[in-house]
This record gives sequence, C-alpha cells and structure tokens, in this order.
Amino acid sequence: MPAATTSPTARTGARLLVAALEAQGVKMVFGVPGESYLPVLDALHDSGIRFITCRQEGGAAIMAEAQGKLTGRPGICFVTRGPGATNASAGIHIAQQDATPMILFVGQVARDMRQRGAFQEVDYSAVFGSMCKWAFEIDNPARIPELVSRAFRVACQGRPGPVVIALPEDMLTELADMADAAVAPVTDAFPDPAALADLARRLRVAERPLAILGGSGWNAETTAAFTAFAEAHQIPLAVEFRRQMLVNAFSESYAGDLGFGANPALLARVKQADLVLLLGGTLGEVPSQGYELLGIPNPGVPLVHVHPGAEELGRVYQAELSIQASPRAFVSASLSVLSHSVPATRAGWREAARAAYRAWTDTVPPNPGPVQMAEVVEALRALPPEAVMCNGAGNYAIWLHRFHRYQAFGTQLAPTSGSMGYGLPAAIGAKLHQPDRTVVALAGDGCFLMHGQEFATAVQHGAAIVAVVIDNGMYGTIRMHQEREFPGRVLGTELYSPDFAALARAYGGAGFTVEKAGEFQAAFDAALASGRPALVHVRLDPEAITPTSTLSGIRSKALAGT
Repeated sequence: MPAATTSPTARTGARLLVAALEAQGVKMVFGVPGESYLPVLDALHDSGIRFITCRQEGGAAIMAEAQGKLTGRPGICFVTRGPGATNASAGIHIAQQDATPMILFVGQVARDMRQRGAFQEVDYSAVFGSMCKWAFEIDNPARIPELVSRAFRVACQGRPGPVVIALPEDMLTELADMADAAVAPVTDAFPDPAALADLARRLRVAERPLAILGGSGWNAETTAAFTAFAEAHQIPLAVEFRRQMLVNAFSESYAGDLGFGANPALLARVKQADLVLLLGGTLGEVPSQGYELLGIPNPGVPLVHVHPGAEELGRVYQAELSIQASPRAFVSASLSVLSHSVPATRAGWREAARAAYRAWTDTVPPNPGPVQMAEVVEALRALPPEAVMCNGAGNYAIWLHRFHRYQAFGTQLAPTSGSMGYGLPAAIGAKLHQPDRTVVALAGDGCFLMHGQEFATAVQHGAAIVAVVIDNGMYGTIRMHQEREFPGRVLGTELYSPDFAALARAYGGAGFTVEKAGEFQAAFDAALASGRPALVHVRLDPEAITPTSTLSGIRSKALAGT
C-alpha cells in the first residue's frame, strides 16, 4: 500500500489558528497554559503575538475583556478545558453584560472521547450558551480560517459581546491545506434617513431634551463629536452606569451619571424631559433605578432609542422612535442632519442640569476616621486627563464614580455587571496595551483578593500599575444591605485581610500604607514614581460606608423602622 502523502503547504490546526489571529491583527493574548492546547502555545512561540501568562483564568479573561473595551476589537483569552473554562466564566459574563467584544478559546478533549465524561470534559455550548453571543466547537482544522473570521464578526457586529470557541486537542495537531481567510471590515448598522428626519423634527421643537449615552461601540472621535453637538445645541448629557468616559466631565453639557446613588436632581430631570435620546445603551436595571425611572413598556416620556442591536430595540421600552445604528455610525451620519436652531428656553434647562451636577459632585464630604476619602479623590483628580481608572465592585467605588472627573474616552474600566475583582486585572490589561499611560486600579479589600494574585502577573510582565486598596475589614456593600435588612445581625461579611503593602513587596512590587490624614498624596506619588507595580494600602474606618452615611446610622434607622 503506498505511503500517504502530505501537501507541503499543509499546516496543523494550531498553526492555522495562530495565523488566523495574526491576520485579524491580534498582537497580545492572555491565558493560563494547559495541556489541552499545548500545540497553540507552540505555534504562538513562532508568531509575533505576545502571550501574557496569568495566574487564574478569571483574571486572564478580565484582562482580555478590558482590552476589548479599550480597542473595540475582540480581546483574546486562552484557557484549558473544564476548570480552566469555568474559572474564565466571570470574564465572559462581564463581556456579555458590558457588550464588550471578546473571544475565549478553550481546550477540549479529543474528538473520539466526547460524550464519555472524559477528564475535564464540558459541553461548552450548553455551559456558555446563555452568556455569550456564540459558543461552538471547531472539529475540522480546515474550517478554522472560516470560523475564526466569523467569530470576530459576531463579537463586533450588532450588540458586541463574547464568543466561546472549543478546540479539541487532536484537531489542533491534524493537518489541513487551507489558505488564510481574507479580513473584511466589521459592518456597522447605519441609521435610516427617514428616522433621522423624524428625530430632527423632534429635536427642533424640544425645549427640554436630554441625551443618555451608554453601551459600547464608541471611540474617541465619536464621543468628542457628539459632545460638541450637544454643547452647540444646549442639550444636557447624562451617561449610564459606569460609562462616564463617554463625556468629558468638564463639558458644560455634562449632567452626571445614572448609577447607584444617582443624583436625585438628575433622576427628576429625566422625567421632566420632553425628549429623551437614549444612544447606545439599554437603560437596564441600574441606570433605570430598578426599572422605576421610566415606565414599562410605555416610558412615560417621549423616548428615542438608538442601538446597534435590533433585538434590543423594543425589548423593554416601547420608544416613540427606534433607530438601529451603532453609536459610531449614528454620529457620523446624523449630526449635520440634526443641526437646528436652539429654542430660547433650552439654555436655562442645560445650565440647571450642569449646576445640579456641580453641586452634587464638587465637594467630597468628610467621613468618619482619620483617613479621608477626599484626599484620595483629590489625588486622582490631579492625574493626567488620559489616566485610566479601573475598579471592580464595592461601596468604595461610589467615591470614584460620583466625584472623579473622567475627561476622555478609554479612561474608565469598570464592569456594569458589578463583578468583584475586576479592577486589578483590568488595569494590567490596560497598562500592557498602553504602557505610556498612567493606570490606577481602585479596589476594596474584599474586591482586591478576588484576583489579587494577578499582581504577580503585573510584576512578571512589567505592567507598572498602581493599585489603591481601600480596606475597611468587610464586604462593605453586603454589610450595608445586611444592616438595613437585618440590623445588628452580622454574619459572613467581616473580613481578615493581610498587610497589602507587604504583600505587594513580597510579589516584587512597591507597597505603601496610609493610616492617617494627610498621608495619601505622598504615598500615591511614591507609588507612581516607583516605576514598578505598586500598591497603596488605605486603612479606612468601617463607619465610612458611603459618602453620605455611616454604618451605625444605617443600623439605627433600620432598628427604628425609618
């Protein structure tokens, strides 16, 4: 029997995969190595793609998600099968809720072992199907160029989001003679001219318009252009939860954010508006204040909803006008059409919105204990406008979101899903992507230790981020709710934490401790100047639970039934 011949141009599945990533312009991927995709690691060794070795798959997935937020292109993560994939699920959930383009590649058992309960076998379509845009398995190396190209499109087009791709380990070593797929630009959804004309008519007569910006699919040029349009037409601008980077906080049109603890004056203004333009977002649970801000399905105010995903238009709110378009496409196609003479009464409406924002955010109130959060806010406000601020979940973030001044697109990384542990790995992903930028991660003591081991990743790969850990010895947000619902019955929310500054030094970084008033600025400056990954450990009084309330005050009100 004659010996089998192999085409001299045939490549393994792993090499076809890496070539497909290179064709898409991928320069960096994140992951934790595993035996299920060793051939991919070997192929990456000969490529121009940098592999960032992480300490836990959740941290790796968050780093990839952060890069997707910053670039608008899919962040890439590789993890091994079974526990590697389930560890990474936190990053997938964040990407889905935040509408971030991302692709997770997962090692899989060999094809001839499927459906037997093999070592670490998982049905990834079943596990991830409800939290990503597409989950599938490549069982033929000849289809890698086709399916990877499609995955990039799925992740980016319409409402962006994550894609999960399973890679059977024997498929990665199988040969196939396939050319690389051509890379075409991602297609944007452009607005219907008739819908723009309708919106233009509405804007011309609106005396109290309000635009709410949210979602993804923006870039620096788009945000700047729309802000300039709003300023010229006296339109107040609000942003959805953790989307402050969409509007320069120093713009005279900026009216604040619709997050937890939103300014009551802004909430009232939404209801008083005679035209609400919801651009890019969905006004989900948090920005809608538990779906109480507007009526469902009838919003109760004239609502125009612009969104790139047809499935989002009319899903919750039945807007008077729905426009399917990405923020980029909408802004580029609409601003000249929407330009109009400004009604005389509109300037006062915009000025009042701006004054209410300033009154709500200019001054940080004092808090119990020696360390004052006002000092932290002041130091962060003094950073360069392009500095990137990253945070996870916790009451500490209220100070950041309410009082910090975001000034540019790409300067905020924060999960709208409320995922703890996000700040540190997101900061590492941002710093590796843009090493010349100042990148700060703000975290609580509970939040930091969700992915604190990634500080070692920062040291290993030279990501000189600064982590500011606000330590109050508890899961503060949960404790706050616990005291409201079950006052004085504390269980499960108290924490014992290490000396975080010493931990940073043990990892090979710089560490500083703040325990008294007046110490933060010097410690923060030293951390920034260290040239290494650095951490500032801030010991905050547990009573300082929010900018405007104390733990004992919340308990007393609950006990009194008020």
